[in-house]
Amino acid sequence: MQRTLLLAKIHNCTLTGANINYVGSISIDQILLDKAGILPYEQVQVVNNANGERFITYAIPAPAHSGVIELNGAAARLGIMGDRLIIMAYGQFTPEELKSYSPTVVIVDENNRPLEVRHYDDLLNEKDGKGGRGKREKEPHT
Repeated sequence: MQRTLLLAKIHNCTLTGANINYVGSISIDQILLDKAGILPYEQVQVVNNANGERFITYAIPAPAHSGVIELNGAAARLGIMGDRLIIMAYGQFTPEELKSYSPTVVIVDENNRPLEVRHYDDLLNEKDGKGGRGKREKEPHT
């Protein structure tokens, strides 16, 4: 049996644009995709903290270091510039794979620059205040 769990998350990024005339997807700064481990054309779920919208689309790379997070096509109607989003990718894991499972969480600033990359070994320990065994990497500002 396989289980579906969070694979990667870009947390609290800022929507920089919406292009209704583009054919679908969400454009994401290539640096953020790389740090999160999200592949081009990978399915992602997007949560808009400003209006409560949740939708599924696929990621496409925007230029590295551009800070671009842009909704395209029909999804462009689900947010406006300045909205804060959470972008998540999921993976399916066997019980054996879960033994070494560790989701990646990329924390960004208001300009979508990575501040911190977290690799959680055990999200439950992090959540219940026991400190977790998560590894954190601070990002240098460039």
